Amino acid sequence: MRVVYEDNHIIVVYKESGEIVQGDKTGDTPLSDIVKDYIKEKYQKPGNVFLGVVHRLDRPVSGLVVFARTSKALSRLNEMFRNGDVHKTYWAITKDTPAHAEGRLEHWLVRNEKQNKSYAYSSEKPGSKKAVLDYKLIGKTDNYNLLEVNLLTGRHHQIRCQLAAMGCPIKGDLKYGARRSNPDGSISLQSHKVRFVHPVSKEVIDLEAPLPSDALWQALKGR
Repeated sequence: MRVVYEDNHIIVVYKESGEIVQGDKTGDTPLSDIVKDYIKEKYQKPGNVFLGVVHRLDRPVSGLVVFARTSKALSRLNEMFRNGDVHKTYWAITKDTPAHAEGRLEHWLVRNEKQNKSYAYSSEKPGSKKAVLDYKLIGKTDNYNLLEVNLLTGRHHQIRCQLAAMGCPIKGDLKYGARRSNPDGSISLQSHKVRFVHPVSKEVIDLEAPLPSDALWQALKGR
């Protein structure tokens, strides 16, 4: 586990692809438990450690995850996420090049719980939720593209579903139309930057994740 930022009220850590943020039916140890153990050991805290989960990343996605260390920070962060006051920037690698180098995608997403998948439509459908994101092509090699994505709504699998609907599924994302999986089971999507006003001190927190050591990420970064 890599800690990117911590103080008395919040802790931001880097999640590797494959890790789960919260416990699920797999029974695998979640990142939240690892962070609790870290806090308990570092600060020699007796008893249970408080840690609030305010958002999640899909299992195959890497990047920054914000946790609350106090109930005050948790309630304020929950409200900030609800109101869109936490700005997350994602980087995604795609095989296919978008028709336009930058733009806004607007779809209506319908979530299929049984398949754990969302479907994108150009008009409103029963049970759908509007999904909006901005993207920009920021890097390119002979075979791959690096897109920067800013979410304007927070929907289930939103980036994965909307980029696929644009004809640019994320590398390794078989669920949304990628041609082949990544060797480690990841998808090439990272929560790369997070920016918000600290829920207690009110200072601006602006953080950036380290890129995976994978050669393709490193090659695209330099373009």
